[in-house]
Amino acid sequence: MTSLSPIPSFDDLKITFQEYSLVSPSHEKTQPKSIFLSNIDQILDYNIPTAHFFKRNPDFPPQIVAEKLKIALRRVLVPYDFMAGMLELNPQTGRLEIDCNGAGAGFVVASSEISLDEMGDCLIHPNLGYRQLAVEKLENLAHDDKPLCVFQITSFKCGGFAIGMSTNHIILDGMGAKAFMENLASQAFDDEPLAVVPCNNRRLLSARSPPQVAFPHHEYLDLNLPTGEGSRPPVYDCNREELNFRIFKLNPTDITNLKVKAKSATNENTKISTFKVAAALMWRCHAFSGDLGHKKDEYSTILTSINLRSRVNPQLPLSYSGNGVLPIGISATFDDLEKGPFSRLVELISNRINDMTYEYAKSAFDWLEVHRGVPHGDYLIASWLGLGFDQVEYPWGKPIYSCPIVNHRKDICWIFRDAVDDGVAAMVALPAEEMVRFEALFYEFLGC
Repeated sequence: MTSLSPIPSFDDLKITFQEYSLVSPSHEKTQPKSIFLSNIDQILDYNIPTAHFFKRNPDFPPQIVAEKLKIALRRVLVPYDFMAGMLELNPQTGRLEIDCNGAGAGFVVASSEISLDEMGDCLIHPNLGYRQLAVEKLENLAHDDKPLCVFQITSFKCGGFAIGMSTNHIILDGMGAKAFMENLASQAFDDEPLAVVPCNNRRLLSARSPPQVAFPHHEYLDLNLPTGEGSRPPVYDCNREELNFRIFKLNPTDITNLKVKAKSATNENTKISTFKVAAALMWRCHAFSGDLGHKKDEYSTILTSINLRSRVNPQLPLSYSGNGVLPIGISATFDDLEKGPFSRLVELISNRINDMTYEYAKSAFDWLEVHRGVPHGDYLIASWLGLGFDQVEYPWGKPIYSCPIVNHRKDICWIFRDAVDDGVAAMVALPAEEMVRFEALFYEFLGC
């Protein structure tokens, strides 16, 4: 994977790994248990890595931070006992569950030969080298013993450090991860209570019995898999292949201009957000960067994940730990994508997001109960906007930068806040020829 980004890139942070260990909860549970996983939890069996950077703090050198972080992790794994468990397949139901066996979370200590200053502008943009900051498995464990989450502290030559976290998506979504990091930070202080009380009851999003599918759910693909004994849920993942990596930036002026274009013909009640205009632009670019043989009346479909916490009844707590999200599909013809008004794409995105009502969400969980399918679309455009990982207060301060880490997925575009000018940036990974076309289309569509 090579970078086409004009932003200077560090591909190798010159990392030395010093410790691999497992951290168990600070006290054992007396009653072993298995945790129910919702139908959206079931299919997200892949890892999401993130990195959080901290400047040098003379009161908290990296070795002290590593000790405090390990103690905090032991404490927080009591209310988050499932994060120290292992996935297991219930052979009777064909469903995945979490065995809360206290096996532990991974803990890695590493060091880099470079300083944060040497990285310059690279620091505040995702880089290929950041993959070294959040390993997915421990070298001293067999593959089948891979923990559901691994935490890594990497010290830099300057005394600054990074905390990396690689978690199986089954156990946390973005908001759940933010709540977890707030609680981890709270436990790094002496005698502090949890920042928020986690809600670990995933049955709040269980399917109805019997299922009642009330809407068409074209955002899922029915794989016609067997259910029950001997079956296993599908995984929403993709094949690994050689990809190029690129960060596409939208400064505040770009965003303002896109919102003006979006407002020109949209319904006056349509809320025009930064995410919607950025997603519409990325959709246009992706639609014409791949297969060039599409007919103008064929459809392109993107997916975006909708937070359900305020959309269900009763509302889920903000600290809900499972995946309190569902994808929704938005479709347009290739002719509309190329020649139609930008405002129409933004309106389509807005209307479909509004379609995610409580009744629609219940129907989606029931559809997944019946069909055991996976999300299906040409491109998933996911938002990091508003998650606020960089606002988490640790004893050693807030992160100076937090970001998702480049992974092998070409079917996901991450949109996140740009730390340079308060604009936004989109992280894209595509095969080389597609990336060249995507880049050309980005500047063409942005300027038209």
